[in-house]
Amino acid sequence: MTPERPEGEGAFPESAEPHIAVAGPDPVEPTRTPSIDPALYAALDLGTNSCRMLIARPRGSQFHVLDSFSKAVQLGVGLEASGRLSRASMGRTVQALRICQKKIEKHGVGRMRLVATEACRRARNARDFMRHVQRETGLSLEIIAPEEEARLAVVSCAPLVSKRTEELLVVDIGGGSTELVWLDLSKVPPGEKSRSIMRLYAGFSPRDDIGPVARMVDWISVPLGVATLRDQFTDVDDDSARFALMSWFFEEKLADFSPYNAETPREGFQIIGTSGTVTTVAASFLGLKRYDRNKVDGLRMTSDQIDAVIRDYLSLGPEGRRSDPRIGRDRHALIMSGAAILQALMRVWPTDRLSVADRGLREGLLYAQMCADGVLEEGPY
Repeated sequence: MTPERPEGEGAFPESAEPHIAVAGPDPVEPTRTPSIDPALYAALDLGTNSCRMLIARPRGSQFHVLDSFSKAVQLGVGLEASGRLSRASMGRTVQALRICQKKIEKHGVGRMRLVATEACRRARNARDFMRHVQRETGLSLEIIAPEEEARLAVVSCAPLVSKRTEELLVVDIGGGSTELVWLDLSKVPPGEKSRSIMRLYAGFSPRDDIGPVARMVDWISVPLGVATLRDQFTDVDDDSARFALMSWFFEEKLADFSPYNAETPREGFQIIGTSGTVTTVAASFLGLKRYDRNKVDGLRMTSDQIDAVIRDYLSLGPEGRRSDPRIGRDRHALIMSGAAILQALMRVWPTDRLSVADRGLREGLLYAQMCADGVLEEGPY
């Protein structure tokens, strides 16, 4: 915005001699407000551990990312004990959100959706925090329900669904919660599998007059993620014992999920995992010294390959994991609780393969906005 200038400032009074030089500061160039581009979209996901954002433009049936941001803000630190967001964690988060606001302004984003998840759903002072964010950054965040979080994670994974899939389980391992969605695709033609899942952007029960739809069998939001599960077992000193306890403790929380005890055939069953845990395990399996999304997103791993990576993590111990470049400094403290969740999931369901998705809520938010606006082309995903 152009700053308002007091009347008469920067010009000679009418009575002044035109040849007299007036000392003073150099003229200030007006600040230019970036033009708003209605074809630019932003999606921000403020979770228990991380603040992440994407800015993208629709391209065909997909979108092209122009800018991104990711920062471990640890918003949920201390939440388990106090029920409140701490002053320090809110301060870190606001700093990250200021960076996001500057990126949004710089690009002139026309459409955006900025959401907060489990930590803000649980914190008693979350509404006050939302108002504080608005005052400090100008950003309006909304706290979304677990069902919408689960649904958008599913939508983001649509391009990774196999044409042969009859039953699909999508797992999103977050910082404060883990969302699981079970879909029946048996009545959907092979060429329509991905598109049928994209149609869930408006709800788990889309209209059936727009084409074949994926049928949602069940979904659950387990209030345990990599941060909250770790916090439950901080008093266990032995590394291997802590891991085993976390894995079995998480599995117990799946009892209310209807497909937990279902006899599901191995043929035609696909499980897609989306989270920092899953992509870190995949990168470790590939031995990547520098993370490469193109190599990780869409990778299929067997249960044996996943178990081998987890055994390697355990053999490293806490100090070894801290210095392992494959894990990264931001994730070493959380990787074993995430691995415990992942191992429990692979133990329970009838598959020995996992499809790795480097995508999640942010991508789901972008797809949902673009689908609602009708700017994505109908075509193969």
